[in-house]
Amino acid sequence: MRQPDVARLAGLLLALALLVPVAHAGRSALWAGAFLVELLGQGRLAPLSALTSAPTRAPLAVPGAIVDRYVPAGHDGGVPLVLVHGLAPEGKDDPRVRGAAELLARAGFDVSVPTIPGLTRGRLRSDDLAPVVAALAARAEPTVVLGVSVGAGPALLAAADPRVRDRVRVVVSLGGYASAREVLRFWLTGTYAYGSVTGRVTHEPELVRAFVGANADLLDPATREELMAADPERAARFLAALPPELERYLDTLSPLRVARDISARLVLIHGRGDRAVPYTESLRLHAARPARTTVVLVGVIEHVEGRDAAGAWAPRDLLALWRVLYALIGDS
Repeated sequence: MRQPDVARLAGLLLALALLVPVAHAGRSALWAGAFLVELLGQGRLAPLSALTSAPTRAPLAVPGAIVDRYVPAGHDGGVPLVLVHGLAPEGKDDPRVRGAAELLARAGFDVSVPTIPGLTRGRLRSDDLAPVVAALAARAEPTVVLGVSVGAGPALLAAADPRVRDRVRVVVSLGGYASAREVLRFWLTGTYAYGSVTGRVTHEPELVRAFVGANADLLDPATREELMAADPERAARFLAALPPELERYLDTLSPLRVARDISARLVLIHGRGDRAVPYTESLRLHAARPARTTVVLVGVIEHVEGRDAAGAWAPRDLLALWRVLYALIGDS
C-alpha cells in the first residue's frame, strides 16, 4: 500500500469515527475501518491487531462437523458468524482461514469455522453442505454466514435449507458464485457473460488440469483426456453437451436454484477484476433474488484478497465495504 493511500484511508477512518457520536457505535466504526486496513493490506499494516487482544480459539462440539470457535478477548461472545472457507487444503486449520477467523473475532464476531471436506481436496460435493448446516444448528442466535470464494456455494445453499434458514440473519458472499455450470465454463474456457457484460481471461493450463484431476470421478476417461488438453474450444464443445448426470450435479451445487428460498438479507461482494470467479456471478444471483440483496462491486479486491495496484484503494470502494462491515458489527 502506498503512503498517500494510507494517509487518505486514515483520514477517512478518523472522519467516520468522529461522525458517530455514540461511544459504542464509534468503536464499531473504528474497528470496521481497522479491519479493512488489515485485511486489504495483507498484513503490511495491522491496526486492528494493535488495538485488540488475540481472540480465544477452541474446538466446538458440533455433531456431524469439525468446527473451531473464535471468541473475542474479554467477551463471552460477539456477533454470531459462521465462516465458510474456500479452497483450503487444511480446512479450518489452514493458515489463511485461521488468520481470517482471528481478524473477524478481533472485530467483534463470535466465529465458528467448520471444515468443508471437499474444499480441502479442490472439489465441491453436495454433502459439503452438511457441515455448514450443522454449524448453524449449533448457534442459538440469528447468525451471519460469510462464504468465501467457492465456499459461498455451501453457505448460500445452507441459508436456503429449511432446517436452518430461520437461524440466518444475513449472508455475505465474497467472490462467490451463482451457477456452478457458468463457473465451470469460466474455469475451462476463460469466458464469462451476464446480460450485456461479457469478457474473457486467459487461465494457466495447469489450473484447468488441476481442476480436472480433482474431479476425475465425475468424468469418463475420454472426457478427462479431452479436457486435460486445456483447449478452450474443445472445452466449449464439452459444455454444450454435458452428460445428464454431470448437469444434475452442477445444478445441485448452484445457489441460483434456491435463491428465492433464502429468507435472510444477502450482501454480494465482488472484485471487478476477479480472475477466479467473475463478478457476473454476483450480478446473476442478484437478478434471481433482487429483494433485500445488495451487490458491492469494488476494485480494491482481487478475488478474496486486497488488490495491490496503483489507484485500487478508491475511497468510494473503501466506504462501501466499511458500511457493510459496520452494519454487521453495529448490530451487536
